[in-house]
Amino acid sequence: MGTESRFFPGLEGVVAAETKISFLDTQQGEIIVQGYDLIQLAKTRDYLDIMYLLLEEKLPDLDEKKSVENNLKNEYEIPREILEVFKLLPKQTHPMDALRTGMSLLSGYDVDLDNRSLEMNKKRAYSLLGKVPNVVANSYRIINNQEPIHPSKDLSYSANFFYMITGKKPSLLEEEIFDRSLVLYSEHEMPNSTFTARVISSTQSDLYGALTGSVASLKGSLHGGANEAVMQMLLEAKTVSRFEELLETKLYKKERIMGFGHRVYMKKIDPRALMMKESLKQLCDMKGNDQLYQMCEAGEKIMEKEKGIYPNLDYYAAPVYWMLGIPISLYTPIFFSARTVGLCAHVIEQHANNRLFRPRVHYIGERHTYHN
Repeated sequence: MGTESRFFPGLEGVVAAETKISFLDTQQGEIIVQGYDLIQLAKTRDYLDIMYLLLEEKLPDLDEKKSVENNLKNEYEIPREILEVFKLLPKQTHPMDALRTGMSLLSGYDVDLDNRSLEMNKKRAYSLLGKVPNVVANSYRIINNQEPIHPSKDLSYSANFFYMITGKKPSLLEEEIFDRSLVLYSEHEMPNSTFTARVISSTQSDLYGALTGSVASLKGSLHGGANEAVMQMLLEAKTVSRFEELLETKLYKKERIMGFGHRVYMKKIDPRALMMKESLKQLCDMKGNDQLYQMCEAGEKIMEKEKGIYPNLDYYAAPVYWMLGIPISLYTPIFFSARTVGLCAHVIEQHANNRLFRPRVHYIGERHTYHN
């Protein structure tokens, strides 16, 4: 059978694009973003630095960073009509579905929607990065009969996002940890949602359409929704011993345990998970309660011993967000908001050097002779 007709379930191992944006170097255990190790950047740089790096292909100096921050603050507000639409959504609407609706609605306010130039796509990207936190926070608040919170230009980008979600201004540690989570979620090569964005944009569809499709992709429990499932398990168990029992029971029943394993990190722990684990320890120490940390460590040991698999980012991001007072159903929308910059970078790159995605299939059905 020729290479061109081989079938790879889930496209595993198939190289689908050439990119300068990011690469998962599993041999070195590094997440390369525009030539830099993301984990090293996360130790000293914040989300605005990573945002600039992904869109401008270099780290910003102080003036460039300040300019981007001011630009974003001018994009914080969303049209009042979009907030009115959120009021019409059924109360059981999942925040990811509200986000998908809001993303689609934003396209109607772009007066130059058919312009795919690099300059215009970058302008759109910064506009979306300013508005998505507002959409995430206030669609949730409205659906839950809470008053929307207007963004505060007096706060940093990440502190303002946290404020709109929780209604309170974060402490310095809370702001630092929340920002770090955005950095770690910002870009990760070619997961399903990024592939979705590139497939859609390869048709010359616009940035809003590509990201709307990405929201739908990320909502799935095998992708972004895993962080919600992790927190539900932790809350169900309540104690270390019960969490251990819960995992042992799931293993015995051969049930999938969310927060562990990764298609790329097969034999190693996700390096982003290690950083979030450290953040969880910081929050537990600050609050004088290390129950969640002990539970997560116990679960990590069981899964390594029994299955030889390790935590991914979602496993530790979930309890971090819980300790920050963030509602569980917002974990995946926050993931998307952080990933928006990576998605925009991929769409921009796709538009700049496009080739329509049009794969073939391995047909396994029958062929019948039709007689009239």
